Amino acid sequence: MHPQALPLLDAGLRGAVVATLLLFAGALWRERRTGLGAAGRLAGALALGLVVQAISSLPLIEAELSPAWQAPWVAISVGNGVLFWLFAQALFDDEFRLRRWHGGLWLAVLGGVWLNCALAFPLGLVSLAFQRAVPVLTALAAAWPLLRHWRGDLLEWRRHLRGFIVVAGSAYALLMAALRLTAPGGRLSQAAALLDMGCQIAIGIVVARQLFSIGLRGWIGLQAPPAVGCQAGTGPAAPPVTAARQDLAPPVDAAPAPEPAEVQAQVQALQQAMREQRLYREEAMSLAALALRLKLPEYRLRRLINQQLGYRNFNAYLNDWRLADARQMLADPARRELPVLTIALEAGFQSIGPFNRAFKADTGLTPTEFRQRALEN
Repeated sequence: MHPQALPLLDAGLRGAVVATLLLFAGALWRERRTGLGAAGRLAGALALGLVVQAISSLPLIEAELSPAWQAPWVAISVGNGVLFWLFAQALFDDEFRLRRWHGGLWLAVLGGVWLNCALAFPLGLVSLAFQRAVPVLTALAAAWPLLRHWRGDLLEWRRHLRGFIVVAGSAYALLMAALRLTAPGGRLSQAAALLDMGCQIAIGIVVARQLFSIGLRGWIGLQAPPAVGCQAGTGPAAPPVTAARQDLAPPVDAAPAPEPAEVQAQVQALQQAMREQRLYREEAMSLAALALRLKLPEYRLRRLINQQLGYRNFNAYLNDWRLADARQMLADPARRELPVLTIALEAGFQSIGPFNRAFKADTGLTPTEFRQRALEN
C-alpha cells in the first residue's frame, strides 16, 4: 500500500464523520423550539464534542501541535465521556433530569485535563492517570442504565437501539482508552487513528439506519408520555389505542397480532389482577413475573401496557397503581393516624424518598398536604 494511502483514507473517513455529526447537530438545533428534552440537548452537545475530537485526534495535529495548544481540545475530547454517560442516563431513564452538578462534573473534568496537558500539572502520574481513567469509568457507568432499565422499557425499538448505542459506545471508548494507554506518548498511530474513524463510521451507519425508520424525535424520546388518568381505588385508566400510541412501539416479531376482542380481554384481565390481587404491592414484581402470573408472553404484555395503556416504562405503570392506592389510604378517615411511611410501604414503595418525590410530581402536593386537604372536605 502506498505510504500516503492511510493518511488519505483517514482524512476521508474523518471528513465523513465530521459532516455526519454536524448534520445531526443541525437537525437537533431545528427541533429546539419544540423542546428537545435532556436526551436531545445532550445528544447535540455530544455530537459537537465528537466533532472536536475527530479533528483534534488527527495524527498530524497530535504530532505537530504543542501540548499547550492541544490542551483545550484534549479536554473536550475527554469530557465527551461525561456527556456520553449523561446521554445514556437520559436515554434509558424517563425520569432523568439534568442537574447543576452534572455540568459541574463536566467542567471539573475539562479543567483537570486542561491543567494536565497545558501546565504539566505537578501531580504528574496522578493527573495523567485521571485523564486516562475518565473515558474508562464513564464508559462503564454508561452501561449501568442499560442493565437497570432494560427489562422495564416497554418500547421494543428503544430497547434494541438504545442498547446498541450504549454497548457500542462503551466498547468504543474502552478500545480507544486501551490504544492510548499502550501508544508512545499517548498518540495514536496512523493505523489506530484509522480504526478510530472506522468504529465511529460503523456506529453511525447503524444509528442512521434506525433514524430513517423511527425518526429523530422518536429516537431521542421526545414524545411526551400519553396522558393516562388514574382514579383512587381503580388504578390507571385504559384509553383506546391511537395511531400515535401505536407508533411508539412498532411490532418487531413475526407472531400474528391478537384480535381486538382478545386484546381488550387481556387488558381487562391485567387491570383486574392488579386491582383485586394488588400485585403492584409485591416487592419483586417485574414484567417477567407479571407475564408469568397472567400466562402471557412477555413481549405481548409489554405491548399491552404500552399500546393499550400508554406507558413507556413498566415501573411508571406500577407506580401509578401505587400512588392511586396511597391517595385512597391518605384520604381515608379511618387511617388518619397511620404514618405516611407506613402507607408508602403498604402501597408498594420501598422507601419514603421515592414515594414523596413521585407523589409530589403526581399531585403537586406532599402526602401530608394531600391528607390534610382530603380530610378537611
